[in-house]
Amino acid sequence: QVQVVESGGGLVQAGGSLRLSCAASGFTFSSAGMGWFRQAPGKEREFVAAIGLNGGRTNYADSVKGRFTISRDNAKNMVYLQMNSLKPEDTAVYYCAANRWGYGSPSVQPDRYDWWGQGTQVTVSS
Repeated sequence: QVQVVESGGGLVQAGGSLRLSCAASGFTFSSAGMGWFRQAPGKEREFVAAIGLNGGRTNYADSVKGRFTISRDNAKNMVYLQMNSLKPEDTAVYYCAANRWGYGSPSVQPDRYDWWGQGTQVTVSS
């Protein structure tokens, strides 16, 4: 049974940092591309960051470049999103997703991802 479980969300002041974690199981993690997406109230789900099989390739949304860092630990089946210099507009539910065939450039398209977590809330106060 596939499981994708996010953790690490919370309330933080603008300028602060949070580290999100994603625990994956039930599929071949080392073959999967992994991504983070977010959805704010009243808005569509949007791409945040993605990482390739061994972490050598990453993609970021322009809005988070230089502030967020995605990483993975294949030995632990974990993906992380380090978020620094947080802004109120980063407030959203953050979702971790897995693409079972993660070869090539990490995908920014949500429809390329096969499994999704339930999300973790991140709230940035001004």
